[in-house]
This record gives sequence, C-alpha cells and structure tokens, in this order.
Amino acid sequence: MIDSLDSFVPHIAEDGSVLGRMTRREAHSGTRLLHPVVHLHVFNSKGDVYLQKRPEWKDVQPGKWDTSVGGHVDYGEDIPTALHREVQEELGITHYVPREIAHYIYDSQREREMVYVFCTVYDQMIVPDVQELSGGRFWTMGEIRDNMGKGIFTPNFEEEFLRFFM
Repeated sequence: MIDSLDSFVPHIAEDGSVLGRMTRREAHSGTRLLHPVVHLHVFNSKGDVYLQKRPEWKDVQPGKWDTSVGGHVDYGEDIPTALHREVQEELGITHYVPREIAHYIYDSQREREMVYVFCTVYDQMIVPDVQELSGGRFWTMGEIRDNMGKGIFTPNFEEEFLRFFM
C-alpha cells in the first residue's frame, strides 16, 4: 500500500486556522507549509507504550519505530474525527478514551506539522493493519530509554516522547 500523495490536507496558520489546502505531496516536498497531524500514544496499565513499525514504502522515516498512531488530518476534517479515523485505520481500536496532552509545531527540513498529541490506556489486544503498518508491540520505558538516539525510532517520536512522557 502507498499513501495517496494527491489527497488534500489543510494548510494552516500557527493558531490552527485553515488558510487553504494542499496535497500530501506538497506538504512533504520541502515547502514546509504547516499542516495538522494527530498522534496517539497507547499505554497499557503496566505503563508500557505501544509503538508502530513504519513500513518500508513510507515516504517519511520508512522502517523506523514510531508513535502508536500518527496521521494527517484530511482537508475539511476536525481533530477528533481525524484521531478516531487514524486509530481505527492503523490499530483497529474503536473504543478508547483519548486524553489531550498538547499541540506543538514539529519542524524538519522536509516538513512542518502542527502535532496534536493525545494518550490513552488500553489493555485489549491490538492488531495493526498490515496495509498501514509493518507491525507493532508494547515497549517498556527501559527499552525505549535504552534505544533512544540509536536510529531505531523516528526523530519526531524521540523528541515528543522525551518532551511529554519521560
């Protein structure tokens, strides 16, 4: 499966207001036009966190371990709707209670994203969608700490996890 680089995402201002629309291709092309994404960190009741393995076909950070759920907000979609859609698409989870943590701008050479960060506690079995992900598993905080800075995780995950959860 390949992400549709021609699907539309909102171009937003730093206050979150929509300025227009652009394709995912434009958003990832180095234009660095700000666009919104949602992230959900899924913890179990033991405090372990579920990480997804990004497939090799992804255009950004292929093959790396990343946030439990992450995805673009579609043009015309609000943040809660995008979050629920992405969680269902990637992990098949439909019943959970998200807690909003924060939002911030992630700035890389390739793109600028307004990241809306949520977390939840979930103890049911997780079955990642094989069309969306290369797999996933729960990691202990020690495993995450021991693997930081080794090129195993996406830079965005490392920055975000250190900022909000460690």
